[in-house]
Amino acid sequence: MLEVGRIVKPHGLRGEVVVELFTNRDERLRPGTSLETAEGALVVRKSMPHQHRWIVKFAGVNDRNAAEAVRGRVLLAEPLEDPDALWVHELIGSEVRDLADVVVGTVVSVVANPAGDLLELDGGALVPLRFVVEHGPASVRIDPPEGLFDLD
Repeated sequence: MLEVGRIVKPHGLRGEVVVELFTNRDERLRPGTSLETAEGALVVRKSMPHQHRWIVKFAGVNDRNAAEAVRGRVLLAEPLEDPDALWVHELIGSEVRDLADVVVGTVVSVVANPAGDLLELDGGALVPLRFVVEHGPASVRIDPPEGLFDLD
């Protein structure tokens, strides 16, 4: 299961809560979707975007007290099938090769950056995700601009 969001706080008096999504896949909050928590499943009844977060009504959470009781819960879900998606947990440890099939390193982390996320390689190099042209199990192929790996 992946962490897809967190219940931040109650919103109003009828059991709605503010949810922060950790994913760009807002279908995680479609009505009828079941999200797991450490305390059990929560089923989305309705949701709507609100100031970079979401207002969500879960089944069985019908008043402010019930909303307070779910505050802080981490929302979990199974990974979505998307062959074109890059998932951080799949990238870590992947061998990175350029188009000439030269190994340039291994991904040790993915660095969040407002201009675009970066692959951090074991040698310290940072590779923008936009240079990834192929990915598979434990491998990434990139098309980097000339000079990206020069240390001068």
